[in-house]
Amino acid sequence: MSFQITTREIQYHAADGTVFIGYLALPQTTEQVPGVLVSPEWWGRNEYTEQRARELATQGYAALAIDMYGDKKSTTDAKQASEWMMETFKAPNIIVDRANAALNTLAQLPEVQSKRLAAIGFCYGGKVVLDLARSGAPLRAVITFHANLSAQQSISIGQIQAEILVLHGELDTMVSLDDVATFKSEMSKAQVEHEVIIFENAKHGFSNLLADERAKANGVDLGYQKEAEQQGLAAMYQLLQKQLHV
Repeated sequence: MSFQITTREIQYHAADGTVFIGYLALPQTTEQVPGVLVSPEWWGRNEYTEQRARELATQGYAALAIDMYGDKKSTTDAKQASEWMMETFKAPNIIVDRANAALNTLAQLPEVQSKRLAAIGFCYGGKVVLDLARSGAPLRAVITFHANLSAQQSISIGQIQAEILVLHGELDTMVSLDDVATFKSEMSKAQVEHEVIIFENAKHGFSNLLADERAKANGVDLGYQKEAEQQGLAAMYQLLQKQLHV
């Protein structure tokens, strides 16, 4: 079933008072629906993130494309993106505080089933949602595409509530297969239900149609791959169906 959707911007605040502007996509239905956070690549809350939120809404999810930099800032310049991203690494709580503010905003919407929440993230946004899960947030599912998998601190058994799906490109030069192995070890030690799917011949950014354009403009190793994108999205929707429609 495919839904007609509505969209609107929604303002929220982090604990430090910073103002963020998310992009909310909702299916047109009178029933409450599960909620999904959509966390952006290091470029910021841009059209790509909003596109993914709209797609989720057509499938019956309330999807909030989140703003991690404040005032919905976005860029196509890798140097600027890196600068903004690194600012969120300056203190260990910044990423989780900002992501939690978005999650709480989503959960409190009258259209949303507050006990049925998930999060997806792309690249830097993948780290955001993984760190949110690591913090013990009430998420049932977390899905990442070509994500930074690094952890800032160790986690204990039972800390992560979500089932986790990591979608990774075999040729990703920004996140190595050794990084993937470290992540899998982390999840196994913490007894987290998880799966890692590695796509052959796929680079970092494989899910974004503009990856090749951004790679050329910025001299970074990105690449779009349609097959990996489609297979990744199918796996994502399968996990969302499993965890949010029980």
